[in-house]
Amino acid sequence: MPNFTKTAIKQSFVKLLNERPMKQITVRDIVEDCGINRNSFYYHYADMPTLLEEIITEEATQIIEEYPSVDSIEDCLIAVMQFTRQNKRAIMHIYNSVNRELYEHYLWQVSEAVVTKYFDKLTAGTAVNPDDKRIVIQFYKCACFGMTTEWIRTGMHADIQSDIHRLCELKKGMAEEILARCAENGS
Repeated sequence: MPNFTKTAIKQSFVKLLNERPMKQITVRDIVEDCGINRNSFYYHYADMPTLLEEIITEEATQIIEEYPSVDSIEDCLIAVMQFTRQNKRAIMHIYNSVNRELYEHYLWQVSEAVVTKYFDKLTAGTAVNPDDKRIVIQFYKCACFGMTTEWIRTGMHADIQSDIHRLCELKKGMAEEILARCAENGS
């Protein structure tokens, strides 16, 4: 029953993260919440950062798989923020902990995956220089990452969905125009 135990540990940890800061959560809290002993926890995880890393990696993989194709930059930003919106308090607790880097790594990974899928679709059958495409992907990946981290840093109070929608209306066609210039310049 290791899968059941690991799932219970993860669910308890996320539940507790939604209740209080990470520095106030102990292995004892997790095992008491999910009804296992400490040895079972340590059988599966070396420590809490290892547990956190597994949860974040699994979430990143799941979100990437949920978006096999992305039709717009707005879809990219929404995909990046999906887990964050669903777990606001837990994310704030991670963001304000010494483990912030794990979450930022997740955010980079998801941002890159969804933006790359969008630009792969946008450039299919065109003669865009791979280096130009890489630079444009990096720009949009940084935009997704930056918007998300700024939203988190400021406490996630803004209506980010509305802000994203408005930004995408203002920038509509920009990515396509950049790629068209790349193709016509033969870069």
